[in-house]
Amino acid sequence: METNEKTRYSDAELEEFRAIINEKLEVAKHDYELLKATISNTDGNDVADTSPTFKVLEEGAATLSKEESGRMAQRQMKFIQSLRSALIRIENKTYGVCRETGSLIPKERLRAVPHATLSIEAKQGQK
Repeated sequence: METNEKTRYSDAELEEFRAIINEKLEVAKHDYELLKATISNTDGNDVADTSPTFKVLEEGAATLSKEESGRMAQRQMKFIQSLRSALIRIENKTYGVCRETGSLIPKERLRAVPHATLSIEAKQGQK
C-alpha cells in the first residue's frame, strides 16, 4: 500500500534547514566563548565587548556566580552538540523525522527548534 505522505524532506528543504542551523551554531559558539571568558575572567577590552550579546552577558555575568555561569556554559555546549547532531542528520537525510513516530516534524517546529527530534505530539506523549 503506497501513501502520498512524504517520508523525508527534499535536498532543497534540507539546505534551508542547514543554513538556519549553521547560523544558530555560529551565534551559540560565540556565546559559549563569551561565557567561558566570563568564567575564567580572561575577557579583555577587545572588540568582543562591544557586541550586543556581550553586553547582555556582561551585565548578567556581574550578578552570576561562576557556578551559575558554568551551568549556562554547559547548557550552551549541549545546545551546540544538538545543533551539530542535526547537521549530521541532514547529511544522512534523516533530519526532520520524528524519532518516535517516524513521521515528518512540521517545518514550523523545525524553524523554531532546528535541533528537534520529536514532533509536538510525541513530545507531549512523554510527559
